[in-house]
Amino acid sequence: MMGQRQIDQAALFYEFSLERHVPVSHLLRSIDRFVDLSDIRRHLEPFYSCTGRPSIDPELLVRMLLVGYCYGIRSERRLCEEVHLNLAYRWFCRLGLEGEVPDHSTFSKNRHGRFRDCDLLRKLFETVVQRCIAEGLVDGVAFAVDASLIAADANKQRAVAGTDEVDWETIARTRRSVREYLDTLDEAAWGAASDTVPKFIAKSDPAAQWTGAHKGHAFFAYANNYLIDLKVAIIVDVEATRAIRQAEVGAARTMIERTEERLELRPERVVADTAYGTAEMLGWLVNERAIEPHIPVFDKSGRADGTFSREDFAYDQQSDVYICPAGKVLTSTGTLVNDGTTLLYRASKHDCDTCELKPRCCPKMPSRKVPRSIHEKARDVAREIAKTNAYVTSRRERKKIEMLFAHLKRILRLDRLRLKGPLGARDEFLLAATAQNLRKLAKLIPSPALQPA
Repeated sequence: MMGQRQIDQAALFYEFSLERHVPVSHLLRSIDRFVDLSDIRRHLEPFYSCTGRPSIDPELLVRMLLVGYCYGIRSERRLCEEVHLNLAYRWFCRLGLEGEVPDHSTFSKNRHGRFRDCDLLRKLFETVVQRCIAEGLVDGVAFAVDASLIAADANKQRAVAGTDEVDWETIARTRRSVREYLDTLDEAAWGAASDTVPKFIAKSDPAAQWTGAHKGHAFFAYANNYLIDLKVAIIVDVEATRAIRQAEVGAARTMIERTEERLELRPERVVADTAYGTAEMLGWLVNERAIEPHIPVFDKSGRADGTFSREDFAYDQQSDVYICPAGKVLTSTGTLVNDGTTLLYRASKHDCDTCELKPRCCPKMPSRKVPRSIHEKARDVAREIAKTNAYVTSRRERKKIEMLFAHLKRILRLDRLRLKGPLGARDEFLLAATAQNLRKLAKLIPSPALQPA
């Protein structure tokens, strides 16, 4: 018999529980165990007035932001719609069925105000990292550092040439991103990172760097810098910088120092690619931090014209001289050049004039000169480490940080920024890194309800 739809009179009372309708295996239920917002009001209290109409609960705003970044919901307007309709989102945000979802404009007001004034998103990120440490997911033995370019919300068609004169002070009166750009001109991670004038500058977001690093079409971008613990790839620090190598290397030092200061983590070794193998960086790691650099040495001393390179000259550390392939001595006066970072070792002109190897050594110069960095001992340490099996393992483990960037762009959909300015980039990177760590906690620490009895 074919059934018919039964239309009953509406009940006067309903019993409905969000708790029962969110599956035990749901991602948000797994993440909720690790979200500790108990200190959020204490951090924000100095930035609220003691009188007036009660504001929207800041914990609700933070929980909604976490939902957005965990699920790659890039629009706050859409986020409000999704939270309004999705039962699991309502449960995670503690809204219930009757709770009113705040307007999307509330996020902007709080982000540009109270949240940044008390550095709330940084505190939230570090709270999650502390939980990862407590759960045994971080051992602090080996770190990896790298940067990935994230496209900025800037249009090439509205950019100006880097050499054009622009009245930034006037534009800054109406654009927050321009004010942030002017405020960071003297910072090492931003304006002071390089004296090179960029080819183009975006008027809507001048701190974004015009770059062709992806070997395709150039675009405006920021650099998202990650410092991860290699045990299970937990992000222990994150930093936003200009999309240039000098700023990224500087960010690595900043993150290593901040991780030791705030989280009391001091690694035995740091793994990175060749961009971080500069003499200054290796010298800082070896001499000042006593950290093993599992990093390829950034070296341009090799020659392609068939003449002797610096590797063909043997250094005698005891006598502080170089010995050339012909057995002659190159000495230094001790005078530093190249901004005080390099010593020059020179051969005698008399020795070079009578040498049979001069056509292969210095055919266009009266005598041969060999530069030596003041950090050359640290570079030698890195070269020796590169010959070990531990170095081979480190190179393989470095892929973990690249996988995090792939997850960030493909799963969390942060391949293009929505917020403008250095502070906007910092906020997005912190929230995304927090979401990645929470997802990793949920994956590696199963809920007690899912564990076999």
